[in-house]
Amino acid sequence: MKKEKKYERLYIQIKDLIDKSSNNPLSNMATIIAVLHNKMPDYFWTGFYLLQDGKLQVGPYQGSLACINLAKNIGVCWAGINAKKTVIVDDVEAFPGHIACDSRSQSEIVVPLKNKDGDIVGVMDVDSRDKNTFDDADAKGLEKIVSLVY
Repeated sequence: MKKEKKYERLYIQIKDLIDKSSNNPLSNMATIIAVLHNKMPDYFWTGFYLLQDGKLQVGPYQGSLACINLAKNIGVCWAGINAKKTVIVDDVEAFPGHIACDSRSQSEIVVPLKNKDGDIVGVMDVDSRDKNTFDDADAKGLEKIVSLVY
């Protein structure tokens, strides 16, 4: 329950920041990433990947250097897009086709990003240095927060 309450507090904080001053999805993404990356101690890499001309390319992020382009239909981010749902990976080494932008990442959660029409336009991707970091509370909390982008 502690994690759910933290996500609810973060949602309120982020919503307030966006409502007061932003009408730009890119600014919203940057704000979301900055807040989450600095408030969630298990977040090692926090960012968005956006669909651009059929490619999945890095957007706003915080953490170590990111892969700029992710090969189509490979890795956790594409799994989230193709499945059209949040994907939680407890051990990235056990995930077929995992793309290791930073070998220190051990677990990952990917949440599809939808525009106002409901089309998937990218994903939020969060990595942790520890295995088994993410669960259903993270999925629900992040899905709600990601909905603030558009």
